[in-house]
Amino acid sequence: MSKLKFNSNDRPTLGIELELALVDGESMALTSAIESVLAALPDRGGACFKPELMQCVIEINTGVCETIADAEHDLRGKLQITEAIADQLGLRLWWGGTHPFSLWSEQQVTPNDRYEGLISLLQEMARRLVTFGLHVHVGVDSGDKAVMICDRIMQHLPTLLALTCSSPFWENRATGLQSHRSKVMEVLPTAGLPTVMRNWSEYVWLVNHMVDTGFINTIREIWWDVRPHHNFGTVEVRVCDMPGNLDDTLAIAAMVQCLVQALSDEIDEGTYQGDFHPMMVRQNKWRAARYGTRAQLVNSHTHEVESVSQIVASLIRWLMPTAEALDCVAELQRAQAIADGPSWADRQIAILNETGDRQEVVRRMTAESRVT
Repeated sequence: MSKLKFNSNDRPTLGIELELALVDGESMALTSAIESVLAALPDRGGACFKPELMQCVIEINTGVCETIADAEHDLRGKLQITEAIADQLGLRLWWGGTHPFSLWSEQQVTPNDRYEGLISLLQEMARRLVTFGLHVHVGVDSGDKAVMICDRIMQHLPTLLALTCSSPFWENRATGLQSHRSKVMEVLPTAGLPTVMRNWSEYVWLVNHMVDTGFINTIREIWWDVRPHHNFGTVEVRVCDMPGNLDDTLAIAAMVQCLVQALSDEIDEGTYQGDFHPMMVRQNKWRAARYGTRAQLVNSHTHEVESVSQIVASLIRWLMPTAEALDCVAELQRAQAIADGPSWADRQIAILNETGDRQEVVRRMTAESRVT
């Protein structure tokens, strides 16, 4: 078995990954244009602009940031560049968890060995992954702590999903869900909520076992809603749909950074790991995916049902000292406005109800999400 080294961070550094869809500026349909976009970038975008499994997606990554303000400056500049190229190519950028009407079967796989290996391994389950999410990395100082934080943060993942729901449509139809993306992801054998692990050694054993038995090809095929990332030395939260604009994305990233740091501080100070039932987390994740910001979630500690707005208000109160230390108070507080308002899924549905036109949903939302 191979040894995995966790490259520790001595501070809660921040990294944000955006998965944005490429749509045709006339038809508003998904288009396999990633090669054209990358070709127009200096040095093809380097490590900050990447292709994904499907050619209708561009991944835009920050560098290693210290604060949310640093991440905003980083992302805003990269988005301005991407929007300018998209304008030249007659494209738009779609911020949402799924596309309102394009079909997964019509999308083209990016031609490289890794992606072709995934198609071979997962077959149609991989071809259906025409979804777009937000991933947030926060630095931690040890592998053991990363595993402990992954365990402790699980109870908060449904809240993060509820705040980001933006995928009510699938295959040109309304699903009745606020986050259909989360259900598409859950069909993968190594996605969804992670197993509970006690320490870094147990995580390494599990990864090696899956590779050695041929269940996965590499560690990169673990797509849990939260996972340790040994190369970056982070906890990576992956549960979120892609929010509908940059401001909401930064608010969610601030909440994730505060959650990871607050849990890290609790571990350092010495605290009992309070019990929460894994089935309760699964129940809450389903409620979040079904109802979004209107979900009624079960409080993991009191076992009472609370609104997303109530839960977010409690989280903000708890996390406020951490937010002050991390200089992201305004961004964290924005999460309350998200919780109290219509979700991004609600906004897509409202446009469709008003116009009866799925193209208009994409046209309006891509116009409103621009940073330039």
